[in-house]
Amino acid sequence: MSKPVVAIVGRPNVGKSSLFNTLYGERISIVHDTPGVTRDRIYANAKWREREFTMIDTGGIEPESEDVILKGMRLQAEIAIETADVILFMCDLKSGLTAADQEIAVMLRKAKRPVVVAVNKVDKVGDPPPEIYEFYNLGLGDVIPISAAHRLGIGDLLDALFECFPPEDEGEGNDGRIRVALIGRPNAGKSSLTNRMTGSDRSIVSDIAGTTRDAIDSEVDNRFGKFTIVDTAGMRKKSRIEDVIEKYSMIRALSAVEHADVCVIMIDASVGITEQDTRVAGLAHDSGKASVIVINKWDLIDKETGTLETMTKMVKERFAFMDYAPVLFISAKTGQRVDKLWEKIAAVYEQAGRRLTTGVFNDMLNEAVAMVPTPQDKGKHLKIYYGTQISCYPPTFALFVNDKELSHFSYERYLENQIRKNFGFEGTPIRFFLRNKKGDGV
Repeated sequence: MSKPVVAIVGRPNVGKSSLFNTLYGERISIVHDTPGVTRDRIYANAKWREREFTMIDTGGIEPESEDVILKGMRLQAEIAIETADVILFMCDLKSGLTAADQEIAVMLRKAKRPVVVAVNKVDKVGDPPPEIYEFYNLGLGDVIPISAAHRLGIGDLLDALFECFPPEDEGEGNDGRIRVALIGRPNAGKSSLTNRMTGSDRSIVSDIAGTTRDAIDSEVDNRFGKFTIVDTAGMRKKSRIEDVIEKYSMIRALSAVEHADVCVIMIDASVGITEQDTRVAGLAHDSGKASVIVINKWDLIDKETGTLETMTKMVKERFAFMDYAPVLFISAKTGQRVDKLWEKIAAVYEQAGRRLTTGVFNDMLNEAVAMVPTPQDKGKHLKIYYGTQISCYPPTFALFVNDKELSHFSYERYLENQIRKNFGFEGTPIRFFLRNKKGDGV
């Protein structure tokens, strides 16, 4: 299930980063009174009314500025708008309604996305000041007064965003298509694989890293199902993204992952596994996406007895956090095992959508607890009363317990292994939510 994406946009220094940090709960955006401090878009996940969503913090928009940095920030914000499901437009009460606000409003109306207008720096409790009503002239609907610094009006703002979120789905896109994002470092062969899978030269193939700037969608129907293949720009370490265009490509790649059903994590066999490969894989894992790890350019490797087994072991060690993901060795250039990749993509998508009945799940749960007792602290044992599967994509289970503070990651990992042993779920992460049977409103 993809999370809605909320882009926070507005002029510089209206409080976007302050709001971003308030919603996220940590100071991960730089907050400073100097306009233009937030130069790079920052992503983070938040949750409201049991719905997770992704926020994009952007640099401020200065519609008429010719300053190089401000022009870059404006382009960042425009791309954030393109990739967002909902746009949060922030204005500043103390500055009043400006010509720049009006011009941004024109941009947002053209974007044809739901827009929520928040007027920041309303620092007093009670009826909003009369000055707030001038912001209705933006023509974007209701205006919500907030104070990011003092956490006032945040609940009303989140409610307004929540009402604009697209309906929750169970992972299927239009026409039941499986959205597949090809992700990885630059020059891992994503464009070559896209061309092989689509049977066309839709993506530019070049030995120059970073040729693909944008995410490109291609629809493919075959005997394995209906697919939309998204070829994304290669993801570099943030410190190495010096070219402004590379930064914009990164945001589209991240958005492609968030809206994908299955991620194909591509690794260049001729280079080996790098730290950036694990970072890219971690993005798919953290987003709860079904995944297949693909070792590309296998045709370039000199083979000896045990070469494949050695490489498989290395992959499993480096990607221990997602050992559920199948590993395939392919050549996009020759087409070796590409048919097997189609099969795996369809299979892991199906596994991510599996549902267990409550009875079957609890039979397994009781057996698992009988084999390995639950953890304890100071003589008090964790008691698992029962469990149930609450969603798919990824499979997510709620466990009702006496005290969730008694749980431990290692025991959840044990339960996950038992689920996989009994029911499969290859290629997909499994999530747990622990809820106190008494005291949590359950």
